[in-house]
Amino acid sequence: MICEFEMSVLEILAEDARTTAESIAVMTGKTVSEVEAAVKALEKERILLKYPAMVNWDRVREDVVQALIEVRVTPQRDEGFDAIAEKIYRFEEVKSVYLMSGAYDLLVIVEGSNIKQLAIFVGEKLSTIEHVLSTATHFVLKKYKQDGVIMEKETEDDRLQVSP
Repeated sequence: MICEFEMSVLEILAEDARTTAESIAVMTGKTVSEVEAAVKALEKERILLKYPAMVNWDRVREDVVQALIEVRVTPQRDEGFDAIAEKIYRFEEVKSVYLMSGAYDLLVIVEGSNIKQLAIFVGEKLSTIEHVLSTATHFVLKKYKQDGVIMEKETEDDRLQVSP
């Protein structure tokens, strides 16, 4: 279990991965060396995995298609869903895999240069994995909000203000 200080460090970095150790030290009331040690410990424990930048790729390139694929599988004895999920997440096209509750078992998020490439992935790679029962593919047409960030410029309210 992590301490309150480490949780604070994670929350600060999750909001802005560019935050310096010096700034985090000021925010938390700790020393820079304590912040650096906490970050190293969190990285070693694989709690802090990556420092990503969120890019709105739709604004700079048009050659990326994203799809969400619902996958129904038969879990394997003594391994459950883990072995099948591992086979799936090793494909280059796969960006994320989640175990889900409900009508399907795994949610697979994939990216490719076009719809045909993703269709080939589903037909020749994903659906042919042993214990995969069915797939349902949904192509992303437009992103409005991702990870709490609105992807498009917010529209200004241009109505006239009325005062009482």
